[in-house]
Amino acid sequence: MLLTDYFRSQKDITWDLALQCGVTHGIIRLPEDDGFDLTDKTHWQTVYDNFKNYGITPVIIEPMPNAVHDHIKAGDEMRDESIEKVLKMMPIMRDFGIDTICFNWMAHIGWLRTRNDIIERGGALVTGWDPVDFSGTDKVISEKQLWDNYEYFLKAVIPTAEKYGVKLALHPDDPPVPKLCGVSRIMISRANIRRAIYDICPSDMLGITMCQANYFIMGEDLEDTIREFAKKIFFIHFRNTTGNINAFRETFHDNGELPMASLIKLYNSLGIDVPIRVDHVPTLVGENTEVAGYAALGRLFAIGYLKGILEAAE
Repeated sequence: MLLTDYFRSQKDITWDLALQCGVTHGIIRLPEDDGFDLTDKTHWQTVYDNFKNYGITPVIIEPMPNAVHDHIKAGDEMRDESIEKVLKMMPIMRDFGIDTICFNWMAHIGWLRTRNDIIERGGALVTGWDPVDFSGTDKVISEKQLWDNYEYFLKAVIPTAEKYGVKLALHPDDPPVPKLCGVSRIMISRANIRRAIYDICPSDMLGITMCQANYFIMGEDLEDTIREFAKKIFFIHFRNTTGNINAFRETFHDNGELPMASLIKLYNSLGIDVPIRVDHVPTLVGENTEVAGYAALGRLFAIGYLKGILEAAE
């Protein structure tokens, strides 16, 4: 598998730490400001060159930029304009050798935690979900609207994705709960993911991001799920957790309920050879982070742990 890490487009310490850990390929987040035009190749060139010249080769876009993705998921008046921008991204991605977009179908509310100060091993801090602590939202969208919007999107983009060889890797909802007040969620079960990638608009370019902890939290048989979707796994989020859909928390990668080494052996045995990155790391002593789960130092342990398992499995 291809060891990668997650990078914002503006250089920060994670770029240096990843290179020092031997990571040379990147899952990149595109700039999200008015100065970056998703449809302008020269803007992409600047971002790509910044990474490449530093020693990092971009391979996946994650997430699909929110400036377009939010309108598409919600199906609002800017949907068609936003889809058009996604279509114009694809030939640009092909020219830079970036062949995958990690996208999700969480409308109005993205990945969500109710706490980011849960004490883990040695006083490290991790994130967690407990519906009792959810403060609510006034947004509303139904399951039917979500499925309709999803179908509309696929039918609009799959032909272009196939033309340019761009893979769409669907990430499950996080947390995979059926509803957050008036906001429905649909990518919450193995059956629904199966429907999403096989039944609506089947394509070799449509598959999944195997965020393994999400499927565990759903209550699915994780190893059986990996076997079923093996040919559709385009990207892996290597993450550990403890708990279930009613309440869970992140952990160090060696300290949760998922059998991490066994999962890598399973991926290898099934011939799954895709980019993989660590996800949702603890915040370690002395760190402050704007986005809990994405601190710098916690990645050092996680990347080293993953590298060791990958080498042992090989």
